[in-house]
Amino acid sequence: MKMTEPEFEATVSEALAGVPERFKKALSNIAITVADEPSPQELQDACIGANGELLGLYQGIPLTQRTTGYAGVLPDRITIFKGPHERVCSTHADMVEQIRKTVLHELGHYFGFDDAYLHSHGY
Repeated sequence: MKMTEPEFEATVSEALAGVPERFKKALSNIAITVADEPSPQELQDACIGANGELLGLYQGIPLTQRTTGYAGVLPDRITIFKGPHERVCSTHADMVEQIRKTVLHELGHYFGFDDAYLHSHGY
């Protein structure tokens, strides 16, 4: 499913509206951005093989690892990648649900959970 950049950004906003309020209230110093595709380095760092897709990426210091010296640090960032979502989704509803799931997965990293835990719980 192909989208223009403004359509994709609006769909990300729509998906973010579906994130539970208790998670939104716990967010601090984090930005959610969009990009067309992950870089080769991001794919390598995430251990994504040739046939895999990187839908989102969390970059920052998880809450569980922050210390008192964290103040004044640039915001953590969650990036949602447009191209991979377009390749795995066939309808607008699929896109909204997959983006919501991707955001929740990346927020899981923000809260300190690893991939094994998140995947075992459906994220």
